[in-house]
Amino acid sequence: MILRRSRFIHQLPVGKGRILIVHAIRHTRLPADDEVNTLLNFFAEPRRVPEDCAPLNSHLPYNSDAIKQAIAGLYERQILTDKTPEEEMAVLSKELAETHGRDPGEILDHYRREFKEGASSYWAVGSSYGMADFGTATTRVEVLLMGDCDIQMEADFLRREAAHRGIDLRVSATFPDDVRFASEHKHDAIFIGALRARHLIAEDPLPSHSPHVGYIAQAHNLLTQLRTRTSAPILIDNLPEPTVQPLGLAESGSHGHRTRFRHANVALAELAASIPGVYVVDVAAALGLKGSERMLDDGQVGFTHFGSPGWMLQRPEREKAAVHGLFPDTTSLAQWVGGDPYGREAAMAGPHIDALMTVLGMGRKKCVILDLDGTLWPGVLAETGSPFAWTPEISGVFSYVGLYFGLHEALLCLKKRGILLASVSKNDEATVRELWKYPDNYPRQRLLTPDDFVTWRVNWNDKVDNIRSIAEELGFALETFLFIDDNPVERNRINKRLPEVEVWGEDLFNLRRRLLNDPRLQLPAITEEAADRSKLVKAQLERQHLRTEIFDEAQYIASLQIDCRIERLTVISTKLTRVEELFQRTTQFNATGRKFSLGELTALVANPAAYIFVINVSDRFGDHGLTGAALIDKGEILGLAMSCRVLGMGVEHKFLQHILAEMRKSSSTLKGLIIETSRNVPVRNIYRDNGFSEVSAGHWQYSFDLTQR
Repeated sequence: MILRRSRFIHQLPVGKGRILIVHAIRHTRLPADDEVNTLLNFFAEPRRVPEDCAPLNSHLPYNSDAIKQAIAGLYERQILTDKTPEEEMAVLSKELAETHGRDPGEILDHYRREFKEGASSYWAVGSSYGMADFGTATTRVEVLLMGDCDIQMEADFLRREAAHRGIDLRVSATFPDDVRFASEHKHDAIFIGALRARHLIAEDPLPSHSPHVGYIAQAHNLLTQLRTRTSAPILIDNLPEPTVQPLGLAESGSHGHRTRFRHANVALAELAASIPGVYVVDVAAALGLKGSERMLDDGQVGFTHFGSPGWMLQRPEREKAAVHGLFPDTTSLAQWVGGDPYGREAAMAGPHIDALMTVLGMGRKKCVILDLDGTLWPGVLAETGSPFAWTPEISGVFSYVGLYFGLHEALLCLKKRGILLASVSKNDEATVRELWKYPDNYPRQRLLTPDDFVTWRVNWNDKVDNIRSIAEELGFALETFLFIDDNPVERNRINKRLPEVEVWGEDLFNLRRRLLNDPRLQLPAITEEAADRSKLVKAQLERQHLRTEIFDEAQYIASLQIDCRIERLTVISTKLTRVEELFQRTTQFNATGRKFSLGELTALVANPAAYIFVINVSDRFGDHGLTGAALIDKGEILGLAMSCRVLGMGVEHKFLQHILAEMRKSSSTLKGLIIETSRNVPVRNIYRDNGFSEVSAGHWQYSFDLTQR
């Protein structure tokens, strides 16, 4: 392949060791370092790849594979191209000519917005792209940033924070009133910064209005407009808490300056909860954790700007004309912010990427496997005789014993989120069961018991084999497990032999915080299904045990005493969240592999011509909950998914037959699609087995007998 630098690329020096890569037509704006600049200059002339790339090894401190990956990343962004200048121009002309007859300025603007990457104006700061950033992506995510400097200046920090987590984050930014950008630019999620109406919160309100009414009205308008244009998750920042107050201690009552912003944040949280797929990023908490005084400029310039004090260190020299060219020495300000003008951006990038990972379900863990001795309690249970020796006479519950009580409490919170708990411990099971007890005066609501674990391997076997055994029993992939052990030898063994499993336990003092804050252990919403997941999985394991005792399939199904309840959803309810979760998590019985967002599901419920059918299944072991869903629009089954825990019970056929009976009343045909994935073998014959005919590969159709109406 012959590659060259695109004719539309410009490399603008913007500081020592930094350039800004600008695409003249697309308006891509990417800050980069000297090494990337060297690579681009090498391709100022056409080069054969990899034959002509040997000289790069002497100019860049990377091996050949790293250089090839960087070249591939630049090519993927069309910063490097395999086209001649004439061919490049012809392709662009063809793309723009397809809309001949429209305003050419509008055509070009639309094209730029569709392919835009980077922040707007001069808000592309801080972390530059290096060679490694253009390497082969692991997971690519496209996000939009909507806001002013507070969120746009964070663009490159978001990208770098995401890269640390194996995410190739593509960021495109615009202003908060540019709603149409969401319709014109592909994206997986949207970030919204502080809205401009925040300045109204500090003004005297009308007697009949709360101080934050204008801010919430602007947020409502923006969110509802976006929701008509996109079904992607929306993450909106709340407002920082002020570090200074106009009237000081006299700011009392509900209309005090700081309290106004607190009320605004509460109202914003309530607003977000009322709109599907909208979530609040707690900026106030994140900045407070790092030290708000060094992150907010309300101690320097104004009560409601809420920018970073460090930004004043980066203002262009021409702006000093406003102060006659005279300004105090900024040395003390630089010392105040720790020498980093972008501490605010770095502090917020982590919470923003955490929230993004949570709403997109990236890297989500399904089960936490715990060691017992030395982890859940101090010492060896067989030697100490009890998990703890605490009594109220020794100390309060927040003394030394509080470290372990706090860990138990955090793990119980994970259980409420739908994370399963299991145990692997080198121990005698009978001894553990006999001694794992608490006196009546213990805070039992904060402490784990054996009943909180869906399964365990308390024996003297190798922990690697025990973890594999649990993964096989639960049917989960190894990468969905987190293993916690205080023993460094055991942790090292798991890391080497089961590298897919996340391993913690090296710092028990930070363990509770990690468990509660890690985005991979969070859900964007807790459904009834998630809260009951431990109970559901336990019942499923009991069914598996019964299955080993009854060999006859029909006899086994009959012994379960299965009950199915099928309904059509006609109103917005929490059941939609469960349906979203079902399509997000189901891989085996998922006809197309498509994942539907809460926004898309809400639109289907609101459409009287569309249908969402769900099935709830229970048996003598317990309630499986909402385990299946079918989405139908315009006579086509858009999505069909069913939890694997009810497969083999025949309920999938009852479900589809019920749907056919209902659709017969209004349709002459019903279409279905099977898109084969690596895991959905169980669903591939569902249409064939229920009377559908395959009209073409993967496309099925059921024709109703109209005489039976």
